[in-house]
This record gives sequence, C-alpha cells and structure tokens, in this order.
Amino acid sequence: MAAGSCLLLLLLPWLVTSSHSPPGCKIRITSKGLDLVKQEGLRFVEQELQNITVSDLHGKEGQFHYNISQVKVMDLQLAFSDLHFQPQQHLVFNISNASISLRFRRQLLYWFFYDIGSINASADGVHIHTVLQLAKDEAGRLKISNITCNASIARMHAGFSGTLRKVYEFLSTFIVTGMRFLLSQQICPSLEHASLVLLNSVLDTVPVRNYVDEHIGIDYSLLRDPAISADTLDLDFKGVFFPRTRENQELENHAVEPVIKETERMVYVAFSEYFFDSAMHAYFQAGVLALELEGEKVPKDLEVLLRATFFGTIFMLSPAVDAPLRLVLQVSAPPRCIIKPSGTSVSVSAFLNISLVPPGRPAVQLSSVAMETKLSARVFLQGKALRVQLDLRRSSPQLFSLQGPLKTLLQLTIMPLINERTKKGVQIPLPEGMDFTREVVTNHAGFLTVGADLHFSKGLREVIEKYRPGPTAPAYPSPWPAEPSTDPHPL
Repeated sequence: MAAGSCLLLLLLPWLVTSSHSPPGCKIRITSKGLDLVKQEGLRFVEQELQNITVSDLHGKEGQFHYNISQVKVMDLQLAFSDLHFQPQQHLVFNISNASISLRFRRQLLYWFFYDIGSINASADGVHIHTVLQLAKDEAGRLKISNITCNASIARMHAGFSGTLRKVYEFLSTFIVTGMRFLLSQQICPSLEHASLVLLNSVLDTVPVRNYVDEHIGIDYSLLRDPAISADTLDLDFKGVFFPRTRENQELENHAVEPVIKETERMVYVAFSEYFFDSAMHAYFQAGVLALELEGEKVPKDLEVLLRATFFGTIFMLSPAVDAPLRLVLQVSAPPRCIIKPSGTSVSVSAFLNISLVPPGRPAVQLSSVAMETKLSARVFLQGKALRVQLDLRRSSPQLFSLQGPLKTLLQLTIMPLINERTKKGVQIPLPEGMDFTREVVTNHAGFLTVGADLHFSKGLREVIEKYRPGPTAPAYPSPWPAEPSTDPHPL
C-alpha cells in the first residue's frame, strides 16, 4: 500500500504536465479590446430590444373590457452600460437607468360604447444585468454556454387620448402595472435568444478545422475553456497543421509554450515554433517538398553556370553535350523553425541531383549532393491572414564548387515558388467582420507575438443576418375579433 502511494506521488507531476497540452497558438483579448466589442454589442442590444414582442394585455373591471395590443418599441435611451471580464469564465454586461418608449393599441368596451386608439408610454429606470458564461464546446469552438439575466423597470407612465380618456386614466393603474410586468418579462428572453442563438452564430464563423490549400489543413480547436482574469481573456488553441491525406496524423508538441504578458493593445496572438513546424511537417508528409526542373524550365543563367561547373564531365560525354539538364531537389526531413529574439529562421535539409537527359537514352548523373540551408523568415499579418516570406540566409559552406550554382538555384527558382505557396497565408481564428489594425510582430525565445488593435469591418447585425436561422417564432392569435380594414377593396 505504501509502495503504491509512493508510486502515485512520483507519477503525479507527470500526470499534471501531460494533462496540460501546450498550445501552438494563443490569443489574448484585453480590456481595451473588450471596450470595442462593447460599442458594437450595445448597438446590437438596442436593435434586439427594439424588436421585443409583448403579448396582448386584456382584462375586465366591472363593465369595462379593455385590450392592449400591437405593442411596439419606439425609442431606446441606454444611459449607462458596462461590459467587463469576470473570472473565471464570464463576461458581465450591465445596463442602468435606461428608458424605453412604447406605443400600443387600445380597445375599450363599456356597455354599448366602443373606443379604439393608441397609447404612448415610457418605461424609466430600466436595469438589466446579464452574465455570459464562455466555454469550449465539443467541437473545440468558443461558445456562450449559458446566460443569467435579471431585468427590472422602476416606473412606467402612459398618456391617453380619445373620448374615454378619463376612463383610461382610471384604469391606468391596471394597464401600466400589467404592461410593466409584461415588458420586463420579455427583456431577458430576448437577450437570451440574442446570446445563445444569434451571437453564437457569429462565433460559428471562427475557423476551427479547415483546409489551407489542396495539400494541408489546420486545426484551431480550443484545448480548454477560456481563462478570464479581471483584465484579460486568454484562449489556447491547438494550432496544428495536418496533411489532407492523413488528417488524423499530428506532430507531437514539444515546443516552448507561448507566454503573453502584454496588455497595452486590444489583442495579442502568439505562435510557437510548433505552429510553424507542424505546417512544414504536414507539407513534408503530403510529399510536396520536392521540385523537378528539366530542359527549358531550368533558368538560363543557372543552366550556363551549371554547364560551366561541370564542363569537363559534360565534354567527356560527347554525344550528350547538348542534352537538357534535369535538376531534382528533394527535402530529406521536415524543415525546422527557430524563433529567437533576433529573428526567425527555417533550417532545411535536402538532396540535389543534377543530371543530363539525352533524348532516347538513360539519364547521366552529374552530381548528387546533400545540402543544409538556413532561410530567414519574415512573419507578418495581412488582414486576418498570417503570412511568411522566406529569404536565403546562408547555405552549407562544404559544397565548394556548387556553392554558387546552388545559391542561384535557390534565389531564382526555389524561393519564388515557396513564397508563392505561402502568399495566401493562413487565417487567424477571429469571427467574421473583425479585423486587425496597426500590427506589430515581436520575437521571443521559442515563440513570437503579434500585438494589434481591432476594428469591425462588418457589424454584428450584418454577420448575424447572413447566418441567421429561419424564423421559428409562433404567431399569437388575438382573443379579440379582427377589425374591418380601412383600405379600399378592389372591385
């Protein structure tokens, strides 16, 4: 028993470490970013509250029968609002001392007298307190998993007009009290639907697992629930690429975990060496890190340089002197990314075979060399796409006479092809309609961070309407008979 307890104690640190998978990509939203979200969110809340549907109010007092219907919100005044983080997984949204202007239709029946008209009313001292819980769903996507809401109306006033105005003023206590109750009961359901359905439809636009190109894809699923402090919201993404032919194959993550300490900008995105290594590993597994050039595809300057380098060998092959050249470059192992405060580089190991291919005859190999090349990498953002531009830094010095031709091959052929492939970049996991501005890339030991501000290129409403589910709201029949239409009837 004692031995088992000792073994458990020895294994406990390993179990704790293994349960915490390091992210390849991390995003931090700061209080400044939340302030921008609040501005857009407040416009969205106003639009949702203006669409509140209030049930008809009808009743009887003695011989008076009344009905209130067609309630419509005419105006909103949200005097004070606040959106802030609440540890560990919550956002808190408060509206205080707001006012709501309403107009609704009245119908009154007293003995044989029937009166119809409209009533203008105002709800003052409106207070709304909502708490949104954020969590990772089964697909690894950030979602609003729950909402708690409390709404209250301090006072309500109504103005009456018409032939039975005095009667309505007598009944105003019943009508206003009932309308205040009905209105306050509709605020929270409206915001719950807006959060759990509409806002979650915006979060559905965040890329989780999708294809980058015809060869590889990327997995941006969350590793765990968001971590929320008083000033920040941190999201840990898997951030791993995979070959499309082997979608379940992933590179194991042994890289340094990104650490974000800054809070000055609206958002920070960090990428570890693992993020870039997995991309290159996926391309390697997909079998696309190879290049073959033959005949006219070999750049003329390079061909002249190679023929001069191998002049003696080619001259001895008299019948094949004018045969086309063939160059085959094959990466021998997945390239590795190295991120240091001084810069980012990529180490590549490859084999280069140089041959002559006389027509109708077997190819004649001129040289086969192993090469080690280190490429400098410039990482930057363009819109929401993370892009990498590579440049030749230095190649292995032990290549002697082939050093010049190889550099020419890399500069004229390989580098343009690689940069063209990476030109599209890969999208960072942000919702549709939200973009970066004023980006700054900073290198650290083992990872890099991108600090930026945010702006909405599309409003929440525009994105929601694009992905809004079909209408499901039931129609509520009125207990009162339909009134004759005042519109002229066609003959």
